Amino acid sequence: MTPRTIRIWSWLHRWTSLVCTLFALMLCITGLPLIFKDELGPDLKLETTTTAPGTASIDDIIARAQAARPGQVVPYLFYDRDHPIVKVPTSPLMTTDPSDFHYQVFDTRTGRQIEITQPNEGFLYIMLRLHLDLFAGIGGTLFLGVMGLLLCIAIVSGVVLYGPFTRRLDFGAVRRGKPQRTWLDLHNLLGIGTLAWFAVVSFTGVINTLAAPIEMAWQANQLVEMAAQAKPADDPTKRARIGDVLREVRTAVPGMNVMTVAFPGTPFATPSHVAIFLTGNTPITSRILKPALADATTGQIVSVRDMPWYATALFMSQPLHFGDYGGLSLKIIWALLDVVTIVVLISGLYLWWAKRRRRRSTVTAIAGLQAVAR
Repeated sequence: MTPRTIRIWSWLHRWTSLVCTLFALMLCITGLPLIFKDELGPDLKLETTTTAPGTASIDDIIARAQAARPGQVVPYLFYDRDHPIVKVPTSPLMTTDPSDFHYQVFDTRTGRQIEITQPNEGFLYIMLRLHLDLFAGIGGTLFLGVMGLLLCIAIVSGVVLYGPFTRRLDFGAVRRGKPQRTWLDLHNLLGIGTLAWFAVVSFTGVINTLAAPIEMAWQANQLVEMAAQAKPADDPTKRARIGDVLREVRTAVPGMNVMTVAFPGTPFATPSHVAIFLTGNTPITSRILKPALADATTGQIVSVRDMPWYATALFMSQPLHFGDYGGLSLKIIWALLDVVTIVVLISGLYLWWAKRRRRRSTVTAIAGLQAVAR
């Protein structure tokens, strides 16, 4: 590699790192508790029972949730992947922003309501919003996506520079003496040690910032095509029981679990259809959604399709980003790598600051000598 090429890569690494490092540091710090969101979340205090999940009437559960919040509607149902519970949000409108939902949680076996703190408040919620969008909505999400792209460039340029800058040192060598030299060696060693993990987390993080555009693309294309397969309803005011709809979809798509139900009028359904999103039972298929559309008046299944490739890429990237697909042991590894990455980012800022301070000292000394000479 020629000296000119090294200078170009050094410039690219320096400035992409400087622009995105503070935001990357914020994402690493806020992401650390999110790795353990299940462990730090509310204690559900589920009762031991032999009743199978889904035995309680979901229509009765919905009616109870609406009765507790008069004048509000139920836009969605959210089933838990790991526990026999369903989260029932209520809101003033079907199109209300999810951050304004009020949630009620019920045991799907007994129908018993479980008292929990609201998931859209508290420490974990603040960490999640900072991590997702800086409390700035879609604009904040896309901004963090740009920072993620710069971080990916910084990682690639750092890999390119690692060889030329360490070719005279043994791998893993950390020179003692000057603090700046020691921190440079630690920065290089820890950076190359966490390279694969940091690259995966950064790239999947960028993909996750595209969730909103991906959702809009799905709504504008596949959802419209699925709804076009339905016949016009004879009585648009009539509504099928949700329990009947869920039985229909479980018969049409056996061996899959219902994760989300979107009611007519929400962004993920149509004015005359119920959308049901299902997942498989294996570690891989449990992360991929399969949408089904049911006629809201008859409860009959209109269409079942696989999600498009770009949506599947989004769903597959999410567990890789948070490391929540391999149990607690993998989460601990993810957390340790996160802490090491925080050290890499802070050391990079320190090295830039120390180099800048040294240059200023040199300029000041030269100016002083010139003044004496005059």
